[in-house]
Amino acid sequence: MKFQSAVAILASSLLSVDVNVNVNAYSFTPRSAFGVGSAISSNQSIVQVTRSNDRNVNGNSNGTTGMVMKESPSSSDDAKFSISSLFGGNNSKSKANKAATSRSTATLEPHPSARDHISPLNQMSPANIAQAVANGGFVQPSSLPFHPNIHTGVLENGLSYVILPNKSPAGRFEAHLQVFSGSADELEPQQGIAHLTEHVAYMGSRKRERLFGTGSQTNAYTDFHHTVFYAACPTFTPRSNGKTPMLPMALDALCDVMEARVEPSRLEKERAAVLSEMTMVNTIEYRVECQILATLHRENRLAKRFPIGKESLIQTWQTDDVKTWHRTHYRPDNVLLYIVGDVDPKDAERVIDSKFGHITAEKQGSEIKLVDLKPEASNLADSIVSGKNVIKARQSWHYPPVKHEWSSGSNRELEEDFTASLEEEEEHKQIYDLQLQDSYDLDERVEFLKSSKVEGGKKVRPHIFRHELLQAFSLHLFAKRPVEPITDLPSFRRSLARRVALAALQIRLNVGGRSDDPPFTFVEFNQLDSAREGCAICSLDMTAEPHRWKDAVCKSIAEVRKLGIHGVTPSEMERYASALMTDAEQLAAQGDRISNGDQLSYLMETVANGHTFMSPEQSYEITGKALMELTLEEVNDAARDLCSHVTSIHKDAEADDGVLIVTACSPKGADEGSEEYCDEETLLKTVYEACQADVKPEIDIIVPQSLVTEKELQAAIEIHTPEWENGDFSDGTPSTPADKLTRPFTLRRLSNGVRVGVGQNPAESQRGHLRITAPGGRDAEQRLGLKPGSMAVGSRAMQEGGAFGPWTREQVELFCVDHLLMVEINCNEESLVIDFVFPTTNVGNVGFGDDIQLGITGTESVMQIVREIIIGFHWEEDALGRSKQSYRASHESLQKNLEGKSTEAIMESMTDEDDRFLSVDVDTVNNVTLEDAKTAIMSQLQPRNLEISVAGDFDVQEVLDMMLKYVGSISPDANSEFDLEKEEEDISAEKKSLPKVFGSVPVSDTGGEFLELELSDPDPRAIAYVAGSAPNMWGTLADGTTVAERVMAADKSQSDYDQRRRSHPLFANVSLALLSEIINRRLFSNVRERKQLTYDANFSLTGFERLAGGWFLVTVTASIENSQKALEACKETLEVLRKSSRVTADNLESAKRVLINRHSGELRSSSYWATLMSGIQEESIPLKGPLSVTDYTAVVEAITVKDLQLALECLGLDDAELYTAIGRTVIPEGFVIDPEIVKANPMAGMGRGGALMG
Repeated sequence: MKFQSAVAILASSLLSVDVNVNVNAYSFTPRSAFGVGSAISSNQSIVQVTRSNDRNVNGNSNGTTGMVMKESPSSSDDAKFSISSLFGGNNSKSKANKAATSRSTATLEPHPSARDHISPLNQMSPANIAQAVANGGFVQPSSLPFHPNIHTGVLENGLSYVILPNKSPAGRFEAHLQVFSGSADELEPQQGIAHLTEHVAYMGSRKRERLFGTGSQTNAYTDFHHTVFYAACPTFTPRSNGKTPMLPMALDALCDVMEARVEPSRLEKERAAVLSEMTMVNTIEYRVECQILATLHRENRLAKRFPIGKESLIQTWQTDDVKTWHRTHYRPDNVLLYIVGDVDPKDAERVIDSKFGHITAEKQGSEIKLVDLKPEASNLADSIVSGKNVIKARQSWHYPPVKHEWSSGSNRELEEDFTASLEEEEEHKQIYDLQLQDSYDLDERVEFLKSSKVEGGKKVRPHIFRHELLQAFSLHLFAKRPVEPITDLPSFRRSLARRVALAALQIRLNVGGRSDDPPFTFVEFNQLDSAREGCAICSLDMTAEPHRWKDAVCKSIAEVRKLGIHGVTPSEMERYASALMTDAEQLAAQGDRISNGDQLSYLMETVANGHTFMSPEQSYEITGKALMELTLEEVNDAARDLCSHVTSIHKDAEADDGVLIVTACSPKGADEGSEEYCDEETLLKTVYEACQADVKPEIDIIVPQSLVTEKELQAAIEIHTPEWENGDFSDGTPSTPADKLTRPFTLRRLSNGVRVGVGQNPAESQRGHLRITAPGGRDAEQRLGLKPGSMAVGSRAMQEGGAFGPWTREQVELFCVDHLLMVEINCNEESLVIDFVFPTTNVGNVGFGDDIQLGITGTESVMQIVREIIIGFHWEEDALGRSKQSYRASHESLQKNLEGKSTEAIMESMTDEDDRFLSVDVDTVNNVTLEDAKTAIMSQLQPRNLEISVAGDFDVQEVLDMMLKYVGSISPDANSEFDLEKEEEDISAEKKSLPKVFGSVPVSDTGGEFLELELSDPDPRAIAYVAGSAPNMWGTLADGTTVAERVMAADKSQSDYDQRRRSHPLFANVSLALLSEIINRRLFSNVRERKQLTYDANFSLTGFERLAGGWFLVTVTASIENSQKALEACKETLEVLRKSSRVTADNLESAKRVLINRHSGELRSSSYWATLMSGIQEESIPLKGPLSVTDYTAVVEAITVKDLQLALECLGLDDAELYTAIGRTVIPEGFVIDPEIVKANPMAGMGRGGALMG
């Protein structure tokens, strides 16, 4: 049941390695190549942590949402951006600044790297904006309209800026300073210096430190093409009553970056952090990404200029090296400042000028310390602006200084614009080897493999990467195309045609590709514009079990060829065009409620690629107009172009100059001739043969408009007439009436026992989130005597299935696609959780404009799915097979992952190998039958056991009426044949004696223990852990005592007020959250800053809600040599916090600002509301009730330093209680470096459309 919105089927990854510092938070979350590491939530097993990379250290989401034109291409402005003759600026500098600039430039030499170049504002130059304003929003009659509230400008020193007023949330803004130099701009002896300079510039900023305690967050990241610094702040300083604006302080911090001091002490701290970061990100996943990147961009600089750089160079740089890079690239013409939020544009322009106006390129150039590098930097700058095929100079200053070898399917006019002749290229290379095609002393052992030719002269660039840590086979098939500008209606219509074609293919792969025995375990096809790489990347990514790789390659390529040859069907065209319209409508409805972060992500991507930046309302109008004119022929033309790099490999296809790029990754050690073995020759042959097979057109599937007929529903209502009952709580809140709406949400129970919570959240327009919670989870396996692993495997089998009543899985999945529903089913230690994301408007519509035929609302469609999951779900063997395959692969991969293997070992020790808290091993998975899985899941889907929480932009009464009809008419005895807890004669005495309430986490009799683990891996890495007992999320310890009881017992002098505060149901919850923030900040200050032992250390709590007790876990990555020291430093930090350097008032105040800001921000999310409501009516979470929401801010503000110091003693921090572990890699016995392997520098994984941060 992999239901996904057709317009959100391919979310791009923002994968990062960053300096991530919340200046008001005591939280520093570690990041890996694929996102946040070791963050443990109440919905996740401590050993099965979902990695996410879209949150900052406050826990707030910074990820890009599905904004309009997410995959849209770009355009270029050919006008040169000249420092001496600026265009279109209407900003006036102060006389003092003018005079200072005049005096400084009169006597200084020109900057060695400053050149006239195209404006970084691209389409959004002040001249274009002014012309659009004069013409009613349009530069030309055929152009797309500009956002009516956008402001752009250029200071006299060349610094460009963009300002977008946005009051979501009110009272906050974000300022991002983008420097258009990244690792791709580094000279041979500078590899890694862009990233190191980022660390030194921001972490060493005194003015950034002034933002501490203001509720601000700061961050910085480095990529191939740029370095970005940002500050997200309140509009006014806290407690100033709106009198002290924060914008000047934030811009002071960003300006300080432009004039960074490079102090020896800070350099040493950041050098240590970067070297530790190298170790931290060096996972097998990012090594795979390195291989992909090196093959994909073999013809340009990106293959040799990874952001993390060369360790040998990083270890030797001095302050002059860093300052030379900084002053070369941090100059006004080479930056762009974005300000989005609750600001006045005129005021912001004045502050920008006052803070940045005095900086000049000439002054920056005069402070370059290593004068010997000036000529080389000058040569690089000349080569960038003079090369015909250098996309940075030709198309967008945001792009890296590279050329590309274009693939088939490219826009020929664009391709010719950005392609030099062979003679021109050779002549340019003789002057300066910009694309680093020659060999250099510092190069790794990289073989620049030549492209191979298959029959008909078609070019294929193959590469195989083998490694002992790889578990599965993966194929990555690429085409590179120029980014197309989206500035008028025809180009916008072409982008929509591509999106329709891409959605059709991805849904085919998701729905039809999952046969009874699918050859692949994962597959996706997409094309996204990548500003970081300066091109559009069309990719087919697929994973499979190694022995089935050939079948998987053939099947996935066949689907691509089918789309390219036969196109989409009329019903697919209608389905996905309607989905695009609905998506645009939702964004338009959200309007000015789109968050600052989301607006910034969209704005920066749009500006970088030269697109026209429109408001959601404008985009909705243009989308409707474009879709009215869009034809099936246009969509199939787009499909043909998208797939042409694959279809052109057919022996009868016309020869093409483009290249098909193919990378395969497979486990090392397969015998030649075996099914698992893959080399370049075999890969080429398999791909070529797959491209010769005949493919037939897609056959349309009949998709129901409704899953439940009105006749069925009325019959059910007659048998089980639904009624509402009062909502009951265990936190002291009086029962809520069954006949009245209440705020902030309405809480009731249905007569069949289902608990219901409904809350209105207009912040996410036309969207909703529904969560079904069934308490039990893996704890139920043990408590009810279920087959081990059956809950986990069963929940995944339900996700993989999806047939209901008379409808097949394919029909149900397409019903969900039509109605833009997304469903995710998970089982954790203590509950089964089913999440739905849905639109609240009419969806599944047919036609557009006056001819539209409305379907049912997304809210009603999700109610139908909920009903069918509870009473009509079909359990299928093939779905169970896919579930078991997934769990087997996950467990086997865990054994080859240093973090996973080490965490599993420490959990085994702390839990005495309790299966509830460990991964599901292969033998356990294999033993689960379909009947086992069905019995386990259905035993939890008893109406009296269920709680349904729903929040969104809807009318609460309408949702309650639907809930009453669709869920209330379910019999209270539904699934009673699976009820293992009912008191009946046929239940054995043994099962009767099992407890019907949740127990506790196990308490080990062995006390503290030190573990050492080793993983065979030729690349050195280490990770250390400190762990111990902790309360659960609501303060209950494993022995049944509570944090509140222990705190009050320890404080012999507590007042009546102290007792009342500590008796509040939220006291322990808030205290533990505040302690987490403070401990994380202390770890950062001590282990990273003072001792320089790591890039990052992180403290987290398991956060169980129903089970009594839990654990804390401190995770620290370090070099093998420093791992023991880092572990001891973490222990020292915890001990010092208890005794000699206790919690301070400043610590507490800053942590409070973090929690309150995080809570306020997340209240905009319907998923957060659903999480808050989940468990409120559960007897198994006695302290969670309405007060946990209504009193949250008041309780946070009321907590004292003494509360926290006493609550800290509820953690198992004594040496005798601590569990510690160090996991290290060891060189495999007899290991010899394989000359076939491309040895690339460490870097974070690259995701299309997001930033590669380093």
